[in-house]
Amino acid sequence: MNEGETIKWQELEYEDKKRSTDWFWALGVIVIASSAAAIIYENYFFAILLVLGGLMLGYFAIKKPDMIFYELGEKGLKINTDFYPYEKIKSFYISTETKPTLFLKSGRMFMPVMTITLEYTQIEKIKNLMLSKNIPEEEMKGHISEKIMDSLGF
Repeated sequence: MNEGETIKWQELEYEDKKRSTDWFWALGVIVIASSAAAIIYENYFFAILLVLGGLMLGYFAIKKPDMIFYELGEKGLKINTDFYPYEKIKSFYISTETKPTLFLKSGRMFMPVMTITLEYTQIEKIKNLMLSKNIPEEEMKGHISEKIMDSLGF
């Protein structure tokens, strides 16, 4: 990679999955049954929380993913309008198990590991750039919750 060159790519926010009407019926039945049980046990706050959670799940199930723009340059990583300087990135790892994925560990308290889908053609460029910025490579994997959510159809 030449001095001053940037690597740009774009990916969908998440994989858009088609859900059948049976999926939505199952969600509705689960939410109604669990809310009814919470009401029977006079736990009204939990019942409201279950209904709101079910509505949010339904909303995000039908919402189309946004396009996210990435730019990796001399000073850091830009994700849409957010900027992460190299000084804030503690380590990285590029996994090619299923699809190319860049894991970045930062100093953030909430969600310290970012997961970014890559294109196969950019793996070497990104790896070389990260190493040239003295960012250590440390093996990382996706969180177990991501695998669970995948298997549930999210």
